[in-house]
Amino acid sequence: MDTSRSLNQREERAWHTLVTATTLLNRVLDQQLRADAGLSHVQYAILAHLGYAPGGSMRMVALTDALKVTKSGLTYQIVQLEKDGLVVRGACGTDDRGVGATLTPRGRELMDRAAPGHVSLVRELVIDALTPEQLDALAEGFAEILRRIVDTRA
Repeated sequence: MDTSRSLNQREERAWHTLVTATTLLNRVLDQQLRADAGLSHVQYAILAHLGYAPGGSMRMVALTDALKVTKSGLTYQIVQLEKDGLVVRGACGTDDRGVGATLTPRGRELMDRAAPGHVSLVRELVIDALTPEQLDALAEGFAEILRRIVDTRA
């Protein structure tokens, strides 16, 4: 595949639309979460992953991998969430070298309050805007983009 050639009009339109839509979508979701819950979009994603994990706890390494963030970026966000009493860190069960993050009752309460507004906005801006076929195509397309990024950056 020749990756040095310029984008044609169709490719340029798709690329520009993707970048603009994802940038704006993240900004709008971040604004909504900050207004409703005092959380950034990244912090909400961390709490959501912990909320779905067994016992509300995950190893930091697994959380980094799930969120596709850097270790230092995750540590910074976890420290902020810990200061607010939403998460606690500690040794992982049988592996004293591993560090885990656990959602606190206060963190779970905040997630319960924040989730309805967040899901409503996601539904309004993305889910309800697309047909089931478009949703499938979007999911398949982004899965392939994600796979390529992960495969080439691993």
